[in-house]
Amino acid sequence: MKALLLENIHPAAVELLEQRGCEVELRTESLSEDALIEALPGVDMLGIRSNTNVTERVLDAAPGLQTIGCFCIGTNQVDLAASTARGIGVFNAPYSNTRSVVELVIGEIIALARRLPEKTQRMHEGTWDKSARGSHEIRGRTLGIVGYGNIGTQLSNMAEAIGMRVVFYDTADRPAHGNARKVRSLRELLSISDVVSLHVDGRPGNAGFFGADEFAAMKSRSMFINASRGMVVDYEALREHLLSGHIAGAAVDVFPVEPKANGDTFTSVLQGLDNVILTPHVGGSTQEAQEEIGGFVAGKLAGFLFEGSTALSVNLPGFVVPPLVDVHRIGFLHRNVPGVLAEFSALTAEGGNITFQQLATNADLGYVVADVVDALPDSAIQKLRGSEHCLWLRTWS
Repeated sequence: MKALLLENIHPAAVELLEQRGCEVELRTESLSEDALIEALPGVDMLGIRSNTNVTERVLDAAPGLQTIGCFCIGTNQVDLAASTARGIGVFNAPYSNTRSVVELVIGEIIALARRLPEKTQRMHEGTWDKSARGSHEIRGRTLGIVGYGNIGTQLSNMAEAIGMRVVFYDTADRPAHGNARKVRSLRELLSISDVVSLHVDGRPGNAGFFGADEFAAMKSRSMFINASRGMVVDYEALREHLLSGHIAGAAVDVFPVEPKANGDTFTSVLQGLDNVILTPHVGGSTQEAQEEIGGFVAGKLAGFLFEGSTALSVNLPGFVVPPLVDVHRIGFLHRNVPGVLAEFSALTAEGGNITFQQLATNADLGYVVADVVDALPDSAIQKLRGSEHCLWLRTWS
C-alpha cells in the first residue's frame, strides 16, 4: 500500500502508517488539480488538509485510490458524491483540534475586550498609552455561540468556567451544557450577546450566512469572532460596522480566499483596522492538535484498508469491526437494494462457520462485513464481485 500525504501532515501519521507496512510519501505543500493528478498513480490512500481540492476529475484519473483522509475538520474540499460513487472511503478529524480552536477563541475574546491589538501596535510604534478607556473584563458578559457542535459546546464550557454567561443558537436540536441557554432564533442571540462567535460548518447553504443584516442586529459595541469558515461571512459588511463603531472589535481566522503557501501575499478589507485580530487559519494549528489529528486520521485510513473498518467515515455506511484474528474477512460494498444481503450470506456460508457479520446502510449504499473460519472459494468471491450491485469486494486474513 502507498500513501501520499500533503500539506505538512504531522509525522505521527507517517509513523503509524509505516508501522502498518505502508510506503509513505510526505510533501509539505498543497497540490493543484493537475499536479495532484500527476502524483496519484499507484497511490492507495491520500492525505490532505484544507488547501488541496479532490475533484471528480482527480478521482477519474486515480482508479486505484481507495481512501482519502482529511487531516482537519472540514471535508468540503473533497467531492464526496463522486468519492461515494466510486466506493472511496473519506475520513476526517471532527474532534481532534477542538481544544486548540476553543483556546484561541477564548484568548481573542480577552484580547479584544482589553483592546490589546491596538495597545501592542502603539507600543511597537513607540507610543506609551496607559489607559483603561474601552478596556473591560469579560466576567459577567454574554457570549453568543452560533453553532453548538463539538467546538461550540466546548467553548460554552470554557467560557462559563471563566465567568461568562452563555447563550447559543443551532438549527439542530442540541442539549445545553452547564448553565448555557438555547435561544429561539439567531436574531434573539444577536440582540443580547456582548460577543458573537461563529462555529458553523462549510456546507454550501451556509455561504453568506452572516451579512449586513446580521451585523446590524448585533448589540451595540459588541464583538465578533469567526473561526469557522471564511465564506459564511460578508467581511465588507463587517468592515463597515467596525468603522462606524457599532462593532467594537473582531477576530477572524478564516477567509473566503486564502493563500496556498506560507509567504504568499494576503489581502483583506479588514487589514489596518483598530481592534481587529487577523490570524492565518491557525485555529487548530497547535503541535498538540496536529499530532492528535495525524494519529487519529491515519488510524482510520489504516483501519479501513487493512481491516475493513468504516467507523466515522463521512460518506460510507459506518461501523467498527472486531480485531482480525484467526479469521478470513470479507467486506462487500454494494448498492442498497433488497436481496443483496441474502445472496451475500448464502455465499459467505461456503467459508464455514460465520463468527461475525454486520450490515450498515445509508440511502444509497450498504456495507456488510463477515468473518468466516475458512477462506471463501474463488467461485463465491467472483460471483459476489460480478453482482450488478457491487462497488467492491475485499478480503483480509
